[in-house]
Amino acid sequence: MRLLPAVPAAMVSFFVSSAPAFADLKICNRMSYVVEAAIGIDDKAATATRGWFRIDPAACRVVVQGTLTADRILLNARALGVYGASPLPQNGSDTLCVAPGNFVIAAARECRSGQTPVPFTQVTPSQTDDGNMVAYLAEDSEYDDEQARLAGIQRLLVIAGYDAAPIDGVDGPKTQGALSSFLKSHNLPADTVQSPNFFATMIDAVQQPSATGLTWCNDTPHKVMAAVGTDDGKSVVSRGWYRIDPGKCLHPDISGQPKQVYSFAEAVDADNHTIKLKDKPLNWGGTKELCTRESKFETNEQGECTSRGFAATGFAAVDMASGGKTLRFAMP
Repeated sequence: MRLLPAVPAAMVSFFVSSAPAFADLKICNRMSYVVEAAIGIDDKAATATRGWFRIDPAACRVVVQGTLTADRILLNARALGVYGASPLPQNGSDTLCVAPGNFVIAAARECRSGQTPVPFTQVTPSQTDDGNMVAYLAEDSEYDDEQARLAGIQRLLVIAGYDAAPIDGVDGPKTQGALSSFLKSHNLPADTVQSPNFFATMIDAVQQPSATGLTWCNDTPHKVMAAVGTDDGKSVVSRGWYRIDPGKCLHPDISGQPKQVYSFAEAVDADNHTIKLKDKPLNWGGTKELCTRESKFETNEQGECTSRGFAATGFAAVDMASGGKTLRFAMP
């Protein structure tokens, strides 16, 4: 079983103020990630959840229309799988049920088949001048809308292999050069950047096989969780998990020029249980044993995996001699 990873690289915070009643409820994203959000409505004895609402950096999304009376409003947010091991910490005092795709769950404290329990955080939205209620998703960097949008573009450029670092929401020749190269290589006009669908365009481009670096492509009907290993000649680092949705590709973040790259992946169901065919796990690996564990992990110690709370998993060596390699995960 592989659980959705979580790493505290970017802190989610909610800027809130007290409010007794709610008009339209909006969630606004001031993060450098395209996120999917789910809300929980806790009203007396019943708790319902609904999602997923996709929200681009610097964008807002109405998640409840009309006046809403509720004892509590709760929120869960996750970054898209294209960002790799989940950069948003998944924590909160309430554990409620979610499901893949668009969902509405009326009784969200007892999960049924196909539903997954995840932590939700209670929020108290603030009232805007137009009478609506809003909750903000934010990082420690505390971007404003303009900075969040630019940082979101920088982050996707880096994932796509263009040098737009650092990801800081500050414009400059380096970011503009990377963006110009990205647009040119994908035959996109300059004004595409101002399109409301620009993040979708960028994500589609990122999720295509690349001529450089390692690309994973999921050709199965299942979700695939993958891990990568790198050997720089001094130490071997293993890191995971990366979520690759059906029909999508993903580029794991590999820094430097490692002497050897390793890969492991396995298909999982809606409950994050390993898919088995004739009692054999549906996975793609090899003979190089590296340490992994069920939740998000990164370790540069590869000995005595079990005694350190890890599992010894067989990774496959990836031939990167040509500078780029695409691994396609397909049904046998």
